[in-house]
Amino acid sequence: MRATELFVPTLKEDPADAEAVSHKLLVRGGFVRQLAAGIYIFLPLGWRVLGRINQIIREEMNAIGGVEVSMPTLHPAEVWQQSGRYDAIGSEMFRLKDRNDRPMVLAMTHEEVFAWLAAHELRSYRDLPQIWYQIQIKFRDEPRAKGGILRVREFLMKDSYSFDLDFDGLEVSYNKHIVAYDNIFQRCGLKFYRVESDPGMMGGATAHEYMAPTPAGEDLVALCPQCGYSANLEMARSIATPPEPYAPGTIPEEPAEVETPERRTIAEVSEFLGIPASSLIKSLLVMTADEQPVLALVRGDHELHEGKLSRVLQQEIRPAHPDEVRGILGVEVGFVGPVGVPQRVRVIADECLAPTGPGGERPYVVGGNKAHVHLRGVKLGRDLSPAYADLREARSGDQCPFCGGKLGVEQVLEVGNIFKLGLKYSVPMKANVLDESGKERPVVMGSYGIGPARIAAGAVEQCHDERGIIWPKAIAPFDVYLVQVQSQDDLQTEVAASLHDALELGGLECLWDNRQERAGVKFADADLIGCPVRVTVGKRVSEGLVEVQPRAGGARQEVSVSDVPEVVKGLLA
Repeated sequence: MRATELFVPTLKEDPADAEAVSHKLLVRGGFVRQLAAGIYIFLPLGWRVLGRINQIIREEMNAIGGVEVSMPTLHPAEVWQQSGRYDAIGSEMFRLKDRNDRPMVLAMTHEEVFAWLAAHELRSYRDLPQIWYQIQIKFRDEPRAKGGILRVREFLMKDSYSFDLDFDGLEVSYNKHIVAYDNIFQRCGLKFYRVESDPGMMGGATAHEYMAPTPAGEDLVALCPQCGYSANLEMARSIATPPEPYAPGTIPEEPAEVETPERRTIAEVSEFLGIPASSLIKSLLVMTADEQPVLALVRGDHELHEGKLSRVLQQEIRPAHPDEVRGILGVEVGFVGPVGVPQRVRVIADECLAPTGPGGERPYVVGGNKAHVHLRGVKLGRDLSPAYADLREARSGDQCPFCGGKLGVEQVLEVGNIFKLGLKYSVPMKANVLDESGKERPVVMGSYGIGPARIAAGAVEQCHDERGIIWPKAIAPFDVYLVQVQSQDDLQTEVAASLHDALELGGLECLWDNRQERAGVKFADADLIGCPVRVTVGKRVSEGLVEVQPRAGGARQEVSVSDVPEVVKGLLA
């Protein structure tokens, strides 16, 4: 394709509001443009990248027996009401009404509609198993639309759904998707991790996320380099490092009040009393969705993971407001403690605080439930008897629970997810089939998603330099960027045209920069756009020679014009 026939509006400067590398380079490279917050136009180059990603997805989904369909994005609300999610999902769902005042929604996912189709079309165990997939637009009213195409309100998604007779069949379908997903991300050139995750609003018992490591990511994962254990921090388990020793006499063996004037934070109390933060306990009051108070306890040097606590309680939670803390516990924030709290307050401590944990039966310092007072010498199991659960956020240096190695924590971007839904949707949607004995039973479902645009953004985050994008070969908008140095030179034009045709006939997609621009502009755009190989038709063309250079680095070589297709194919192999 000739550049003069293609719309590629490159920019010299980064967009003013861009922070993520992918946001900057995709806008500057002429791949995308923002229409509104979280709403993007994919320009020709961006659409070509998505097309290549989607083709890889289709090939791998077809390889595991998937069949492609296309579902509507406008759904009647009653379908979502039937599953129970219409009221469970908050303001992130776009809701509207048609001209007859019937409530409708814009799809943020398609579990309900696929289950509806299964309920109406699948009749017998002979119809199973099934894997249906689509590459479809989704909508989510994202409250923090930012990061370019990383966090948007309208997005392209590959979602697939498996239907099996039993949970053994689901296991087979789930593992098929693992194979397909591993292949997809490998072929797209991404470094990725498959990690345990929380099913969240999707429901089901088991879930995994595919995460691409990048500083632009908004998730954190715990990784063990020794045994390969990996999990989202919302699920990650670890063995806490033992608490630091404290000086003799600083913490008594029996509870005793100590005045701590205006010392509210862990750091302030630790410094004031001359004890390590690990000798204190944080007491954090939260409210459940049904407005019940819960006091969560974690070691002073640890952080509460609200997602873990929410999962223990099996409902959403929020931090209590200061006035709620005063009303329930009768004390200001900063002096809350677990001893002597009202009976209606449920107390749950992180498992590392248990007498059998790494701290043993050591005494701790806690809030005194009095203004400017803390309580020293408190022992869990003796002075209070909380429930115990895994509440704390895993951190670098913690011990792996499986092999004892040291965990690391890395920032990542979610690019895909898979869920074992089980019967969550098939039962309320009445997606039933007859088994071999003629008995009616609900189908067992799985749900599997991939964000093609997130793959593109993740690839840019991982593959770039100071000059621009370095696309992985399989998903680049073109295989070759052909630079004609002098657009008015007849010989260069003739050779460039013949090379363009030869490369295309050889199965390579070539962008021929035939614009009437300075050579420096063309070279800068070639680097910015990031096609895997650049071929330059310059001053030595009269000798039958052109330059060939890979974008990812490597020697620039002068090649005979007739040898260019084979040399390029070798670089792309």
